[in-house]
Amino acid sequence: MKNIQTIILGATGLVGQKLVGLLVEDSRISHIQALSRRSLPALDSKVIVRKINFDQPEAWAQYIQGDVLFCAFGTTLKKAGTKERQYQIDFTYQYEVCKAATENGVKHLLLVSSLGADAQSHLFYSRIKGELEDAVQQLPFERIDILRPSVLDGKRQESRPGEGLAILVGRQLRHIPWLNKYAAIKDIEVARAMVVLAGKNDPGRFIHENKELFGIINEKK
Repeated sequence: MKNIQTIILGATGLVGQKLVGLLVEDSRISHIQALSRRSLPALDSKVIVRKINFDQPEAWAQYIQGDVLFCAFGTTLKKAGTKERQYQIDFTYQYEVCKAATENGVKHLLLVSSLGADAQSHLFYSRIKGELEDAVQQLPFERIDILRPSVLDGKRQESRPGEGLAILVGRQLRHIPWLNKYAAIKDIEVARAMVVLAGKNDPGRFIHENKELFGIINEKK
């Protein structure tokens, strides 16, 4: 498939930045619309940055048009400040964009979720991710790919000491067969998996656990 028009939610994040770079280089992609809460510098001639206020969907919903929607959006409780605000960013904003996409005829959703996502989880973060997974799967996309990476291995702008330790341990788990499903995965690897999956046309709902993602990146687009 050529001349694919894409929308990216989370273009400034760890995975999102890598994803934009891969899509810019991909000859199949003709148009990239990056949705952002703040102004961004020019990224490439393929990329259109749309600054939006997520609290006003009536002002931007009509623009969520294309063939494929990539969602790699999210925050932490520390950055959000409260659980209510984190829920709004991680669930409400993403769901509203996904809903608008289906109303405008977007056929394919690729969503970065998290290892352990479960709407019944006692962990707040895992519960948000699980609720979002359940909600978007009820929307009328032709195909949905949900990626559940473990801890992301990449260079963040902010310091996260606890996550740094998790990454060090996670890197070692890649070499232990019965534990590698928990292994840290590089941001570029998740982005590559999304690009490969964007080329899939068969309809359905597909959940890709962390261990599977390492195999997907070796597939041909």
